[in-house]
Amino acid sequence: MDKNRGYKVSVKGKTYDVILHPDAVEGGFWVDCPDLPGCSSQGDTVEEALEMIKDSIKGHLEVEGEEEKEGGHINVRAA
Repeated sequence: MDKNRGYKVSVKGKTYDVILHPDAVEGGFWVDCPDLPGCSSQGDTVEEALEMIKDSIKGHLEVEGEEEKEGGHINVRAA
């Protein structure tokens, strides 16, 4: 039985659809934001997972903003 559930979270004045998935292996939940590929998080409870995805979305948006300032490129330098 599929127990994934859709939720909406607000970050920086915008609402994002997120999907909450039960973690059958480790317990708790993992959550992703389909509008922001690669943006996901996890938590022990539904509430924690939803709070954590908000932080992930904020980070994702910050990186996107930095990329836009740099002309869409990420600069990688060898140490």
